[in-house]
Amino acid sequence: MRQVADAAGVSVMTASYAYSQPERVAPGTAAKVRAAAEKLGYPGPHPGARSLRRGRAGSLGVVLGERLAYAFDDPQAARFLAGVAEVCAAEGVGLTLVPINGAASDVQHVNEAVVDGFIVWTTSDDDPVLDAVAASGLPAVVHAGPSRRGLPVVGIDDRAAAAAIGRLAFTGAARPVVLSFPVNRDRTRALFTGPPGPAVTYPVTRHRWDGFLDAWRQAGGAPADLRIAVCPANATAHGEAVAGELFRSDDPPDAIAAMSDELALGALRAAARAGRSVPRAVAITGWDDSDAAAPAGLTTLRQSLRDQGRRCAHIALGHSQSTASQDPPSWQVIQRTSTRPLGVTG
Repeated sequence: MRQVADAAGVSVMTASYAYSQPERVAPGTAAKVRAAAEKLGYPGPHPGARSLRRGRAGSLGVVLGERLAYAFDDPQAARFLAGVAEVCAAEGVGLTLVPINGAASDVQHVNEAVVDGFIVWTTSDDDPVLDAVAASGLPAVVHAGPSRRGLPVVGIDDRAAAAAIGRLAFTGAARPVVLSFPVNRDRTRALFTGPPGPAVTYPVTRHRWDGFLDAWRQAGGAPADLRIAVCPANATAHGEAVAGELFRSDDPPDAIAAMSDELALGALRAAARAGRSVPRAVAITGWDDSDAAAPAGLTTLRQSLRDQGRRCAHIALGHSQSTASQDPPSWQVIQRTSTRPLGVTG
């Protein structure tokens, strides 16, 4: 910086202001400083050094427990991140995605992230990054769980919501199935019955499973008769593949409650391929009310992930935590043509 100041014929402070506080420097003087810097090959103050001096990084970290492309491929993740980005833009800070994949290096990625706060996308109970985030001392929040001491959680009551949408899915059903998210970080396909066991470490999966089971019990069904078909990822192709196998089995479902619209849309494709009319032969429900849900006539559960993203961003940027103590985010069952009217049997 001193060499630049000497070449431009100004003081070191003036040269520094040309970068850090340009409004304090006359335009002609600032132009001389930048011309001298360009001639000397000086790119300007290093952002990392500037961040250390200011005591802030100028970026918000989102710890994403998925492959990085998931942030762009999954409609619900995209909506959530849009809400986060909205707050970041208003506050003039950047957005840093910190993908984790269950490797031993996950904690190191969190520890090395140069951010002012963390948002953790829903993960498993046993994920070590939660402790790493809590230990950072930075403002942090978890979306949809799990909970940790000192880390507020933002999300809807998944169990109550699942019970509500499940009542529509299971009306008149005798052979219901839940198309489920992965149950733990192994992400293997499986078929279960009854309540979730200790292997179910994703709280969103566990709470929705419990809620669907509540709805099935309320309909007079036995827990052992509700099948939980676990998909390895939240993708339409997985929903179609798993539902297709169920339709080809000796005991095809007459109701499918999916934990996402993507899985439900896959089930609709599989039903069409199998010649099963919807909803007469099989009722199908989704979750999130994505853009594709209404054109497909999909009965689903609406929540605003964009609003939840905004709430999380405010907390992670150290704003008043009154945001976390507001009323829980709202949800609403949206009934369309993929389910039978209540009281009508298949």
